[in-house]
Amino acid sequence: MQTSANPLLDFTGLPRFAAVRTDHVTPAVDQLLAENRALIERLTRADAPATWEGFVRPLEDANERLGRAWGVVGHLHAVLDSPELRAVYKANQPKIVQYWTELGQNLALFAQYKALRAAPEFGALARAQRRMVENEIRDFRLAGAELDAARKQRFAAIQEELARLSTRFSENVLDSTNAFAVVVTDRAALAGIPEDVLEAAHAAAERDGRPGWKLVLQAPCYVPVMQYAENRALREVLYRGWSTRASDQFAAAFAAKAAFEARANGAAGAPPPAQLAEWDNSALILDILALRREAAQLLGYASHAEVSLVPKMAESPAQVIAFLEDLAAKALPFARRDVAELRAFAAETLGLPQLEAWDVAYASEQLRVARFAFSDQEVKQYFQEPRVLAGMFRVVETLYGLRIKEDRAETWDPGVRFFRIDDAAGQLVGRFYLDPYARASKRGGAWMDEAIVRRLVRDAVQSPVAHLVCNFPAPVGGKPALLTHDDVITLFHEFGHGLHHLLTRVDCSGVAGIRGVEWDAVELPSQFMENFCWEWEVLAHMTAHVDTGEPLPRALFDRMVAAKNFQSGMQTVRQLEFALYDMHLHHEFDPAGPRTPLQVLDEVRARVAVLLPPAFSRFPHGFSHVFAGGYSAGYYSYKWAEVLSADAYGLFEERGVLDPETGARFRDEILAVGGSRPALESFVAFRGRAPSPEALLRHNGMSGAPAPA
Repeated sequence: MQTSANPLLDFTGLPRFAAVRTDHVTPAVDQLLAENRALIERLTRADAPATWEGFVRPLEDANERLGRAWGVVGHLHAVLDSPELRAVYKANQPKIVQYWTELGQNLALFAQYKALRAAPEFGALARAQRRMVENEIRDFRLAGAELDAARKQRFAAIQEELARLSTRFSENVLDSTNAFAVVVTDRAALAGIPEDVLEAAHAAAERDGRPGWKLVLQAPCYVPVMQYAENRALREVLYRGWSTRASDQFAAAFAAKAAFEARANGAAGAPPPAQLAEWDNSALILDILALRREAAQLLGYASHAEVSLVPKMAESPAQVIAFLEDLAAKALPFARRDVAELRAFAAETLGLPQLEAWDVAYASEQLRVARFAFSDQEVKQYFQEPRVLAGMFRVVETLYGLRIKEDRAETWDPGVRFFRIDDAAGQLVGRFYLDPYARASKRGGAWMDEAIVRRLVRDAVQSPVAHLVCNFPAPVGGKPALLTHDDVITLFHEFGHGLHHLLTRVDCSGVAGIRGVEWDAVELPSQFMENFCWEWEVLAHMTAHVDTGEPLPRALFDRMVAAKNFQSGMQTVRQLEFALYDMHLHHEFDPAGPRTPLQVLDEVRARVAVLLPPAFSRFPHGFSHVFAGGYSAGYYSYKWAEVLSADAYGLFEERGVLDPETGARFRDEILAVGGSRPALESFVAFRGRAPSPEALLRHNGMSGAPAPA
């Protein structure tokens, strides 16, 4: 097959997204797998050289081609899902998993890596090359290379089944999110909801051929409705839908929706979809946990958490739990004060003596407005997406001596844009796609992913390419998209990940960019970027009111800063709740025992939560980070890395937040080195000392005793 005939087999340039069809996927996957297996057979013959050029580089080339082709398929599955693409993805995913499992268990390949490490040549390799070889040897052991034949076969079957179950978990969350919508025909029932949200909801109803407003569970609609809707019954019915997605309680949420629509509109809406039982993730959660536990025990570990921590900075589950509980002890007094204030305000000012889960976001926003004299909706009018992008690019250009400009490339949706980054001499550093808007065919959340990794190809450097994906509200009414300040923080966060991938100077793909970086340090560059969203000299250049063009007033900015740590105690313990739940589930919980995952969550909440959700809530059923993402026994990484990022930013606070000299040092010691050395070593090289949690506590307003409620 000629590469030009199948865009998935064309590696001469950027991915050809617009040309990819579902019938390209299987032929491309089958061809690449056959080529790679033939290469591995040649590389593991008795006379094959165990050298970098004769062994590592050809294998790296082959695996990079496979990774790029399958990466396009996986990316489209995430951002442009369809029944046809989903089917072909499911048909080919087991082949990909089987290949990587075979690779990780291939004793002949394992022997070649060990022979290279023992050879005199090894000491002459670059540090990044040696690090990559060491990581490969570690990963062979974690992939079951040293198991006997029977255990190896079982381990491989587990990996294939886990991949299938995780994909199904994610699809169930997406499908159930898309299936739930509340239609309201009475404008008065929508009091308080921002106009741009209502415009989008009205357009959604029109697309369905229905009158009124269609309110959905995608974040650009759900979040502002929960914050601003004065209609408590509306908030409750949407909360029920959101908190029971993909669970055994989802049918009850549809019943509540039908009752609400009957009261509000005089008639119930559409009946619930027939797939409700199929979307229930209850059994999948237990199956995933059981398989992860079994795989860990096959490798000789007591739990999945122990396996997960092998390539991370943290040394043991006990250390992680102690770290989280120590943070919880510091945060709980502030969290309890936050809740006491909120309950008192809700009762005295809002007439809500019993604060329910569906009241929390609304009451919090009302309290914020009362205390700080501004609302998220007011601030949002100043953050036009084009201005925000330009302001973010200005920060990066100033810190790192770069130039960012729009470029052209094939994309998968008209709303996707493409950019290039050049250095001061005009040389290409990297490029990235930006897919900012929510769509029904796109999974929720925000993320960065690799499209192409930096590496050496035939003595020339292959420049990296990234995907930056968000789920912001699209432009409506002829105006640019408007972002909340939280949206701005999300954009900066994901661009921080992107810069980690794009600004690497490492030429070995296995440790370039974010690859090879300990998972609990990989959030350092992303969380670091969030800090700039609180700096006046940054925001002053990136705001303009959508109607008047006036920049963000300094007085409003000062109120935003004053409110920065509003409810930070509540927010901190909520994240600690998720992280502790994840670690306990994957360390001592027995999926075959009498306790259930929900009981584990209740036990964690009894220790650290200050707001308890209703009994029908099913948070685990939508916890995609852990059950369908890369964060199993790793959700703690957000807080672990936040210690690093806050402390790193402290040096900028000391020397100037847009100081190019400090920026160059951060790029050289953190971003450029990628995974070529341990993350702690990189941090110390930048900061000049070991990390301290004091900056994190200070940034979150928790460095002293809380004021009384």
